[in-house]
Amino acid sequence: MSHTPDPERVCAAAALTSYWYKGASETYDALTEEEIGNILDKVMGYGHVSVIEHAKFTFSIEDVSRACTHQLVRHRVASYTQQSQRYVKVEELEPVIPPTVKSDPDALRLYNDAVENIKAVYSKLVDLGIPNEDARFILPNATRTNIVVTMNARELRHFFKFRCCERAQWEIREVANRMLDICKSVAPKIFKRAGPTCVCEGRCPEGDLSCGRIKVSSNGS
Repeated sequence: MSHTPDPERVCAAAALTSYWYKGASETYDALTEEEIGNILDKVMGYGHVSVIEHAKFTFSIEDVSRACTHQLVRHRVASYTQQSQRYVKVEELEPVIPPTVKSDPDALRLYNDAVENIKAVYSKLVDLGIPNEDARFILPNATRTNIVVTMNARELRHFFKFRCCERAQWEIREVANRMLDICKSVAPKIFKRAGPTCVCEGRCPEGDLSCGRIKVSSNGS
């Protein structure tokens, strides 16, 4: 939806402030693209990634499951505003269906039958005068929802380490990969090596559960 204007220039000017006698207001417009790249490569290479917290990105994540957003909000250095099941009545329960369920006719039939039953019970509860905030207790994790999330660039890189990984749950991995593509198009220098741990750090922390994309040593590195 939005992001800090010229985020890499903002972060480079902030980084320069820490070891330059001039203020960021003087250096901001004077920095060339080459200088911005060199500054960010240098400070991020040192591990001084606090400077990229000055760049913020806001996303509207839509039509995902509640199971997905339950995982998303575990990333705490962020701001969230989610569609409320208390105030928004679920008029049509069109659930998110996992690929494994879709690919199995028997599983899909069971899944759809259960959803139809829940839909009928939810509607009946509302018709009986039960408030939305109480009727929602019957709704499944598969219920679709919308959420707005704002993260700074440092937290986004941390988020991508875990949620772009092949070991991440399929839905949030798809969300994370789309967010990463957007971030790279806006700030390619900041997000140059962003992604799963094997991409950004050259190691896999998953041990025996590794997807095999990168060779895993006995200590999990």
